[in-house]
Amino acid sequence: MRYRADGGLEFLRRQDQQVKIRGFRVELGEIEAVANQAAGVQACVVLAREEGGQQRQLVGYVVGAGEQGFTVAGLRRHLQRQLPDYMVPAAFVELDALPLLPNGKIDRHALLALDEISFEMTSFAPPRTLTEELLSGIWREVLGLAQVGIHDNFFEIGGHSLTATQVISLVREIFQIELPLRELFEAPTVAALAARIDERYRAKSNLSLPPIAPTDRGEPAPLSFAQERLWFFEQLVPNTDTYHIPVALKLKGTLNVAALERSLLEVIRRHEALRTTFVLVNGQPKQVIGPIPIQVLSIIDLGTLPQGEQDAEVRQLISMEARRPFELARGPLLRVMLVRLSEEENVVLLVMHHIVGDGWSRTIFIREVASLYETYGRGQAPALAPLAIQYADFAHWQRAWLQGARLEQHLAYWRRQLAHAPLLDLPTDARRPPRQSFRGAVAPFLLPAPLASQLAALCQQAGATLFMGLLSAFAILLARYSGQTDLLIGAPIANRTHAALEPLIGFFVNTLALRIPLHDAPSFRTLLARVRQVALDAYAHQDVPFDTLVETLQPLRDPSYPPLVQVLLAVQNTPSDTLALPGLELTPLPLTQTTAKFDLTLFVAEQAGALVGSVEYATDLFAPPTIARLIGHFEVLLTTALAQPDQPLPRAAVAHAGRAPPAAARLECHASRPPAAPAGYDAG
Repeated sequence: MRYRADGGLEFLRRQDQQVKIRGFRVELGEIEAVANQAAGVQACVVLAREEGGQQRQLVGYVVGAGEQGFTVAGLRRHLQRQLPDYMVPAAFVELDALPLLPNGKIDRHALLALDEISFEMTSFAPPRTLTEELLSGIWREVLGLAQVGIHDNFFEIGGHSLTATQVISLVREIFQIELPLRELFEAPTVAALAARIDERYRAKSNLSLPPIAPTDRGEPAPLSFAQERLWFFEQLVPNTDTYHIPVALKLKGTLNVAALERSLLEVIRRHEALRTTFVLVNGQPKQVIGPIPIQVLSIIDLGTLPQGEQDAEVRQLISMEARRPFELARGPLLRVMLVRLSEEENVVLLVMHHIVGDGWSRTIFIREVASLYETYGRGQAPALAPLAIQYADFAHWQRAWLQGARLEQHLAYWRRQLAHAPLLDLPTDARRPPRQSFRGAVAPFLLPAPLASQLAALCQQAGATLFMGLLSAFAILLARYSGQTDLLIGAPIANRTHAALEPLIGFFVNTLALRIPLHDAPSFRTLLARVRQVALDAYAHQDVPFDTLVETLQPLRDPSYPPLVQVLLAVQNTPSDTLALPGLELTPLPLTQTTAKFDLTLFVAEQAGALVGSVEYATDLFAPPTIARLIGHFEVLLTTALAQPDQPLPRAAVAHAGRAPPAAARLECHASRPPAAPAGYDAG
């Protein structure tokens, strides 16, 4: 630190080598110590740097020992076996010698200045689809690695002919398809091999996907099926914030407002969905793509207010702006507000309507704004890769492809799978209102790292994903609460089944209805295998929009219940959407959740080895103490199931959870008090 002229202290840098990467504090010396023990490494220095507008990443500068056969793949494999994935450098630079200072110490600033050395920053890329997640688990088991990114080459991270045979054997067992060994050699990454497996699944059912091509913009485009659902919802429940996606950030440091504005406008120019409105044309809703706006950033200056008043005003502004209704026919359907508190402190609030974006889209938006902000700040022209298609092209393609015989093939599966599907009847704290109000709240929770590690290990042994393990435990919990042994649980899926859709902002996410039978009292391990097969089959038929299912199956419609599924499980594993801007320290601001689309939604994400999550619940039905008990029961049941994975569920559950609420209590959904916790539970 140093003193400024006004007497204030200014932070310059840390004296130690600790940095923050992807939200984790990392000691660079620890990585260097492990790297210097690898075969063929004479010396290694690790630094954190930003490259090409991307977020801060770790880079290893390595001097090989020559005759000992150093390879980058070998070093990476060595580090992956001993360190968590966030401590493994994203890139390595091979040098003949490390630059030194006159005193003989390593000149780290000289390493950061080596701009002429060309290398690609490749951060860990997590699985995006169910197939990729299962394949990643197979590779981790066979190669003995803690993490495998979807773009890691199998043979560069330790694979060989023998282990390739093991992979193919496990693929045959888990996916129930025959895959020649040569496929792994031709497609040696998780992403490439997953694409081939998906193609075989589709070919087996004659459901191969045609390409998506650009379409004529002469007339308004149709809505996608997902957009149509939200459009109808807005007609039935106008002026609601149920489908708003808000993000609020506090920025400390000197903000380049002009660069931020230019970055926002460029992202809106690139993605037609962000300048789309929805109007009636001859009685049918259509999407109309508007011109690029002149300005998108609204600025409010609170610099003259005292800090206490500023904080209160910011909270009120965030609350009001996050809930302020959108007009689908007029737009814009993206709002960005900048609240100026001082020269060095600002708050940014982004609100997007779900009809033009989803969680994956939010990540794309933030990543592109960060990249463009740095580019414009340097006075350079934007260099983002052009988009091959736009969301309107997808809507045209979906309407043209998903009809006739193709649609009927998909629907035949869902008719068989969901025939006579039951309504989940959970005991509630109050009488269910005649119509859903969508009022909701959120209760956070944390599953400790040892429990998360146990679950991950069991899932890996079973060739299952973390989602499948959590879904199995959630099904047990719901069975205990409802007394039902035939459960229908919803699960959101990214539904970006074409590579061309991955960089697009738009509303693609779909909901799968997963039917979990528990009538034969399976063990947790048996249930996990069953859930895996149910999920794989559903994934192969994910192209049918949820609302098309509802319309086709025509379950008993009751406006007081969500249609078809009443509860959801969402494992959030989309790429990190942390915004990093040069010269700025960013802190997410909490947003109060006031809506719930389903009776219960369980959100879970991996973080620093633990499982962090929340339960979003309808406040018309459940009181906070009930949800707190439910969270406690979930942890106890998961602990019990992992301790005795081969024990039949009723005996294992009864031993620790006591009896389920009696049938009368289960059916009495208008109770005036919360259901009693089953005997033997202590949610704490």
